[in-house]
Amino acid sequence: GKVYSLKRHLDRLERSAAAISLPLPLERGELEQIILGTVRIGAATDCLIRVFVSRGPGGFTANPYECPAAQLYIVVAQFTATSEEKVQRGVTMITSRIPVKKAYFANIKSCNYLPNVLMKKEAEDAGVNYSLSIDEHGFVGECSTENIGIITNRNEFLVPSFNAVLRGTTVTRMMELAAPLVADGTLSRVAEAQITVQQAYEAAELMVFGTTFDVLPVVQYDGRTIGDGEPGPVYRRFLQLLRDDMRSCGEMLTTVTA
Repeated sequence: GKVYSLKRHLDRLERSAAAISLPLPLERGELEQIILGTVRIGAATDCLIRVFVSRGPGGFTANPYECPAAQLYIVVAQFTATSEEKVQRGVTMITSRIPVKKAYFANIKSCNYLPNVLMKKEAEDAGVNYSLSIDEHGFVGECSTENIGIITNRNEFLVPSFNAVLRGTTVTRMMELAAPLVADGTLSRVAEAQITVQQAYEAAELMVFGTTFDVLPVVQYDGRTIGDGEPGPVYRRFLQLLRDDMRSCGEMLTTVTA
């Protein structure tokens, strides 16, 4: 089998660990081989890999120097695909009331998930699929563990600026795959931007991006219908591009040897 986007996830792991001065317990090559070996032993046809690095055992204070050595945990779990109903009919979203993470911490992929958990609870309690954060200036950010993007009525593909939003591996790959669509006229441009709630309401298409489902269309946001209330043509093109990339793009795939 093959693992999709492993190198990019490890790049982000290294950046995030460096940002909090957490030394990784293994060299990059050794870490990669252990991950692939764990996948091989698990022998699952479709699986999801979780890699955790902690400071390890230590004291009960906030002093990181009480922890003598970092520890590594790798979990390979059976993958459960997103329901076909969400893929074909779309999902719903509300504006979150949970304060956003400050830019420095938003760009670190860590287990500091309290705001994320509260956002997911907020969505579940409201009977919708996702809640979307808003910064102090009124610009949209991200969902609990997902990025978003819009297609404007001028056929622009815009994603919230990564200055204060986690640089998701799926949405950044989508931006790369979408670039050629400018040349064929499907899109007018692909860019990061400061996006207001009103712009999201008025978008021709609104989408969420994430590792476990690739891309999903948002058909209702804060009770307002997005576009015509159905998954749009750009979404369907994006979904096909990501699925093709996952199956056949050599640079994005790492082989699990027997």
